[in-house]
Amino acid sequence: MPARRKARVPKPRIALVGFGRLGGALALAFKRARVPVAVLPHSGDSVRAAVAMGVRLAETEWLARADLCFLTVPDVVIGEVAADVATLLGPECAVVHCAGAKDLGVLAPAGKRPRGSFHPLCAISARTDSLEGTSVALAGSDRKTLAALRGLVEALGLTAITVDERHRPAYHAGAVLSAGGVVALASAAVEALGVAGIDEEEALAALLPLMKSAIAGLERRGLPDALTGPVVRGDAEALKSHLLELPKAVAPLYRELMTRSLQLARGNLSPAKRREIARALR
Repeated sequence: MPARRKARVPKPRIALVGFGRLGGALALAFKRARVPVAVLPHSGDSVRAAVAMGVRLAETEWLARADLCFLTVPDVVIGEVAADVATLLGPECAVVHCAGAKDLGVLAPAGKRPRGSFHPLCAISARTDSLEGTSVALAGSDRKTLAALRGLVEALGLTAITVDERHRPAYHAGAVLSAGGVVALASAAVEALGVAGIDEEEALAALLPLMKSAIAGLERRGLPDALTGPVVRGDAEALKSHLLELPKAVAPLYRELMTRSLQLARGNLSPAKRREIARALR
């Protein structure tokens, strides 16, 4: 007897409100995955960008028949936009925000309808950025909405994670540290190289491969085995010389990061070396 084909689950129809960096990246990702999507931009520039990128504009009928309505708008206006768009949606359409730090309560102005959140862990600096290989933090007010969001994650080839709604700010802080925080850290490193007479463009070009190699080591070996530098080598004298040379604005950040490195490297250092490095970082 021939094997039965697995029934195809229809992909949800998506209305996407906002067409900034995240809105554009999501719209293109859905389009590539052949998920029906149309966008409702908030400005003339966004409308023109959507048209130029070949993304469908959402009409009244599309909004009324949507299964999921994604709000890719600034956090401070999520509630306001949710209330406005709710009047255009069908009663079963779930409203989904894409904010890392907000729980589902922010969507209360949308009324008694399903709610969800879909937050890609991806540093998106342009509409054309790819979400490939990233994780997405999901939440849903009901099983149907959560299942639909998980289906979208699968369709996009991404990885779903769940976050305790009570601790969304902590989750988001960790995400910020690993994205915007890395950019800020690079800025501090560039400033340090500036003391050595290396200009910003040359410094960044030199540091980026180094940063990529550190990420590659982290991918291969994880914490704490990917740690490199003077702390894991037990080189207290190097740490002292660094702190003497660094700009005043950078030194506290360096001290904080090296103190955390010491915590990570504890298993590789003798008690005497740990004390020596701790003194160097005071």
